[in-house]
Amino acid sequence: MKIKHVKTILVLLTVAAIVSFSSCGRTKTKKDGGETASATEKVMLFNGKDLSNWTFFLRDPSADASEVFTIKNGVIHISGDPFGYMRTGEVYGNYALHVEWRYPTEATNSGVFIHVQQPDTIWPKCFEVQLKAGNAGDLLCMGGSDMNERTDKSTIIVAKLAESAEKPVGEWNKMEITCISDNIDVTLNDVLMNRATGTSLKEGHICLQSEGRAIEFRNVWLTRLKE
Repeated sequence: MKIKHVKTILVLLTVAAIVSFSSCGRTKTKKDGGETASATEKVMLFNGKDLSNWTFFLRDPSADASEVFTIKNGVIHISGDPFGYMRTGEVYGNYALHVEWRYPTEATNSGVFIHVQQPDTIWPKCFEVQLKAGNAGDLLCMGGSDMNERTDKSTIIVAKLAESAEKPVGEWNKMEITCISDNIDVTLNDVLMNRATGTSLKEGHICLQSEGRAIEFRNVWLTRLKE
């Protein structure tokens, strides 16, 4: 083989090795301004079998949480009565949260709480990603939390940016909630529904809400992100 050809092959192999090494074990998630955040670790918040890593809070302390939050065929069923939530034991910041949910019998109301602060209370200090039928994707600044987009201080609601992207009762919805520093992006069924900047909270627990009627969740995980 000619020396020129050998040198060419060596150069190509070197370039390929550098590209492979630099991308190994990493994916990229977009942030504002076209920058990216490195995805580093997938955390299964729900293992499909039990809720051993979750804590429960109900407005009625005499209620049995094991009857409100149940699992069947790898799906979390939340009865909605009494009001309350199931909460992660760990605090999270800088992540992309994936949640799939549906209303099994009727379009009703629930929410995903993020950046939840202690102590536990029926309406904790946090941001609620609204799942209420017709309004899924609204952001609620609860317990004194705030963001740049809440320009009307007479309300805690920051309305969604797009028309409803919810699927009919009985069908599964896919929600992605990406939190990087003091920014939050909410996507529902691949449609950007809301974007928050300058949030007053940057980390906290994650909760799935019980709010009046039945809702189901599955495939609940997050990917830790590096800024």
